Amino acid sequence: MHLPILALALAASTSSATPLTPRQNSPTVYLAGDSTMARTNSPHNGWGEYLSKYISLPVINKAISGRSARSFTNEGRFTEIENQVRQNDIVIIAFGHNDGGSPNSASDNGRSACPGTGSEVCTSGKTGERVYTYNYYLENAARRLSGRGARVVLASQTTKNPWQNGQWSGNAAPPRFVEYARNAARNTGVGFVDHYQSVIKAYWRLGSGVVNGFYPVDYTHTSPQGADLVAQAFVQAVARDFNGTVALKGYLRNPVPNVW
Repeated sequence: MHLPILALALAASTSSATPLTPRQNSPTVYLAGDSTMARTNSPHNGWGEYLSKYISLPVINKAISGRSARSFTNEGRFTEIENQVRQNDIVIIAFGHNDGGSPNSASDNGRSACPGTGSEVCTSGKTGERVYTYNYYLENAARRLSGRGARVVLASQTTKNPWQNGQWSGNAAPPRFVEYARNAARNTGVGFVDHYQSVIKAYWRLGSGVVNGFYPVDYTHTSPQGADLVAQAFVQAVARDFNGTVALKGYLRNPVPNVW
């Protein structure tokens, strides 16, 4: 079922994209990600829903719960954004929570990327589709969107609650997809924000009691208040050039959040 969609996506990636004309008004920000960024149901929500409070641009949140870089590609969601962007629009992409595992088994969930960071290819044990690496999907999307004149920012996944059971685990090594996203940004020449570390810094400052209150359902999905804080941590990282200057910096509202 995934084969025709993926084939179309890969074919499109080899064509020379023509940059579109700028919008007559200000740029638009598009968001691509999973449930930690998406609009979800109470009692939790994604940080993308609060970004517009801290920037002066309109935000279109295309993030969808349960998606990975692979499934977002196969469902044509990157293509949908590509067809909507205009020159100088900004696209923020953040995946990682649903990208682990192996696609080789008969129970392949359609989200797991092929292990590796380059040109490795796997075969889905369920559908027979060719499955590529997390970096491949991110870099393919970044190049296609950049080819349309969009300014792309790859963000690392957010952290899970590092204060689980009142014990701090935030000094542990981050998930591998954090570094993978950093490398994908470097390989494609687009911006990068280490959202994982910016949230870790904010959570350390806030402490166990406050942070545990941000996780009413599980250790991954934040309450609306927590999602707002996660958005502020992202904006502060942009303002401080935490990982170099990215396109969004020129559109931050004052005062800029100071949460870490």
